[in-house]
Amino acid sequence: MGTLNPNVAGSFGTGRREINWDGVPDALAAPNFLPADFFNSNSPRGVIFSTPGTGLQVSANAASGTPVEFGNINATYPTVFAPFSAPRLFTALGSNIVDVTFFVAGSATPALVRGFGAVFSDVDLPTTSSITFFDVADAPLGTFFVPALAGSETFSFLGVDFQSNIVSAVRISSGNAALGPNDAPPTTDVVVMDDFIYGEPNGPTSATFSSFSGRHTLRGVVLRWRTAQEVGSLGFNVYRGSVGHRVRLNRAIVRARGSVAGAGYAYRDARAPRQARLRYWLEEVGADGSHQWRGPLVVSAG
Repeated sequence: MGTLNPNVAGSFGTGRREINWDGVPDALAAPNFLPADFFNSNSPRGVIFSTPGTGLQVSANAASGTPVEFGNINATYPTVFAPFSAPRLFTALGSNIVDVTFFVAGSATPALVRGFGAVFSDVDLPTTSSITFFDVADAPLGTFFVPALAGSETFSFLGVDFQSNIVSAVRISSGNAALGPNDAPPTTDVVVMDDFIYGEPNGPTSATFSSFSGRHTLRGVVLRWRTAQEVGSLGFNVYRGSVGHRVRLNRAIVRARGSVAGAGYAYRDARAPRQARLRYWLEEVGADGSHQWRGPLVVSAG
């Protein structure tokens, strides 16, 4: 998903964000609850959590005096779970469900990401731990199951990349039961989480790109792109250049057609150097003033 972006407010457009829980202060870790908006306010990364349970918790570190790896809930857990990036882990309390909703980091503006993944510890049973993805209309994009591994203190990873910003929220099911003092294996599978990784949260622009291609012709480079949806989009600008210096090619915006089913577009760069390897970008402009970038597209020398 590209470059790891810093934990600051705003949107970088591309790249990714990560959460490893280790920077959470002791005062907000076990046995205390983690505020649901910690990673959108205290450390802006564009996510807010919720659960049908009683709260959210990050495990303690050894210096705090509280048992690590959720030993404060069950004394056996430090021999069951292990941190992928020490020392902290993450869980819901009173439920095995965590909902993650995306926002432009540090704001109340809903956002979309291209994908999401998480590390899980101690997934013993198949089809009990999963991630369900939802689009901007809260319609499910699919449920994917976390691989199970025999033994304790194991790690499993599940991540899905949809290649474009269409994910507004995910629901994480960790095992089939909430953490508690009286687990009943082997039918009960308690699971916790560590690192989260997800695409940079971007404000929901109206267009969702499904393809972007280009080729040299006798009359210049012809670029073609298609959208999957574009309700409320103003249109597109075309840029050519290097990563640090892009030049807009079109004088007037390429107007969006406003189709809920998306549409296809073409643009000819008549002044493209023929014997050169070129880079192109598309900028989608939303009616709300938002911007979404697609690229770079590399077109080999003609």
